[in-house]
Amino acid sequence: MTPDQRARFFDAAAVLFDLDGVLTPTAELHMRAWAELFAPVLAARQADAYTDDDYFRYVDGRPRYDGVQAVLASRGIDLPYGDPADSADAETVCGLGNRKNAVFSAALERDGMAPYPGSLALVDRLGALGIPAAVVSSSKNAVPVLAAAHLADRFPVVVDGVVAAAEHLPGKPAPDIFLAAADRLGVAPAHAVVVEDAVSGVAAGAAGGFALVVGVDRGVGAHALTAAGADVVVHDLADLLSADSEKDGS
Repeated sequence: MTPDQRARFFDAAAVLFDLDGVLTPTAELHMRAWAELFAPVLAARQADAYTDDDYFRYVDGRPRYDGVQAVLASRGIDLPYGDPADSADAETVCGLGNRKNAVFSAALERDGMAPYPGSLALVDRLGALGIPAAVVSSSKNAVPVLAAAHLADRFPVVVDGVVAAAEHLPGKPAPDIFLAAADRLGVAPAHAVVVEDAVSGVAAGAAGGFALVVGVDRGVGAHALTAAGADVVVHDLADLLSADSEKDGS
């Protein structure tokens, strides 16, 4: 991270965080839930088996039903879209998405969730500096995940998949949900920072005209995040704390 990038981060009027894979390791739960969903679905249709690469390529950062459609399309499978009210047994895009969510919710309730230590330390540092933060997530599970991780009180604004559906906001890689979060905080995009681990999320931040887009490499690869528009890529948000300590001379 260059001195100019450090200044843009810690002088920002607000920081907008993705949730899964940035603040909490929920991406691991999501990956397992997607694999559990698609293993029998693809096997029954004699399609190529689902892999972790499919998660990063087609699912990561996207709204749930968009992810279902993308994976199915990659195998040439066409299912009816259905309705969000479809049961988890329905052989529709929405039914499969709801099935995946049931698996995820059961795992979250059973296992709980702890934030990444470096992410928690950075959020607390921002709070000490008086820099407001928001959570911007495609997931409709953001609120229960934040509650499970005991992070809800740190974020005055949450724009997630529930908000996006209610307000008809397109999902990432469109920048709309990031722009909505900045607006709720009363901050212009040019004075806010986006922190993302997904290619689609980084692309959304880059498209929104934000002051800085920080990519967190949790497995997608630094090159992919940079190519999508990340200004800087770190492996852990604790790396940004080290940069802040250097800036302060502490």
